[in-house]
Amino acid sequence: MTTGKQLFTTLTSDGTLTLAIEEVTFPDPTGNQILVKMEAAPINPSDLAILTGAADFENAEYSPGKVVAKMPEPFNSGQKSRHGQKLPAGNEGAGTVVATGDSDMARALMGKRVACVPGNAFSQYAIADAAMSLPLGEHSAETGASSFVNPMTALGFVENAKADGQKAILHTVGASNLGQMLNRICLEDGIDLVNIVRKDDQAELLKSQGAKHVVNSSDEDFMDQLRGAIAETGAFYGFDPIGGGQMVDSCFKAMEQVAVSQMSEYSRYGSNQQKRMFIYGRLDFGPTTLTPAYGFGWTLSGWLLTPFLQNAGMETVMRMRKRVLDNLTTTFASNYKTRVDLEGMLTKDAILDYRRMKTGEKYLVTPNG
Repeated sequence: MTTGKQLFTTLTSDGTLTLAIEEVTFPDPTGNQILVKMEAAPINPSDLAILTGAADFENAEYSPGKVVAKMPEPFNSGQKSRHGQKLPAGNEGAGTVVATGDSDMARALMGKRVACVPGNAFSQYAIADAAMSLPLGEHSAETGASSFVNPMTALGFVENAKADGQKAILHTVGASNLGQMLNRICLEDGIDLVNIVRKDDQAELLKSQGAKHVVNSSDEDFMDQLRGAIAETGAFYGFDPIGGGQMVDSCFKAMEQVAVSQMSEYSRYGSNQQKRMFIYGRLDFGPTTLTPAYGFGWTLSGWLLTPFLQNAGMETVMRMRKRVLDNLTTTFASNYKTRVDLEGMLTKDAILDYRRMKTGEKYLVTPNG
């Protein structure tokens, strides 16, 4: 048995959200399991869904290793299914294997540094599945910490697009860590990419990395820029992590306006051009505003990495993983604003900073200091 610190998040029916570090005992791994001493774990937007959500951390109660905040309505009721459950957090990370189950696959990883997706990476130790772990070779834990969620998501978008016969993609948060990866993948694979950004310096960053189509949503002529980029690329297929607000609506409108301009005959129903947007995050907790005037060929759906990988099949997943490992310091490199230990995660300054999910300001947690 191994003991160590682990972060838990608990939401109760009255809207009290508690984040607390506890000393726990980790079981010995069995079968295909490995026990990893965690060295580095990124705070991803997908982690913040259960870590912070829409809770009020400005007025929370802070004490060493513990934070108590209030979750407002309707967000508390919307998470009714987790009420009373003490949940671990941290989708992915990297560390050294210190014990294994008795399978050959698990034993082969003993003593090696691996990237893994244990679901409780904000912990000094974690049980992970050997089949879903990636030996990092000479790479550091920091280099490998973000080798799953963002790289596999960005690759998943391209795999999805190719499977649907698309030659161009639109992405609404182009300058994020994931967006920069997607840009590099698309350049390598010959896929046209329309990047939407909010600031001039984000546009310049992407252009310096070879991006050909960058539009700024803060510019007065944003819709003109967007229509031009869609017309040039044929990007009627997009991915959006914002969720709330009008960005998806703007994309559908621009797609339809381009499609109508290319029609040879007028139709009162608009174009029959298929337009598709996937929401894969919730940077904006507000309602998704749609004003359907997009013709009759539009689809909006959610996109999540795990179901995609389950449907893609093991051969595709292994091919994607190999590509990530082969290009970990180039195509799939991640950058971090700062590093904190478990206790450092729960300070007011840190929480108010990382929950903003600002472009290029990702936090890396070092659970063992």
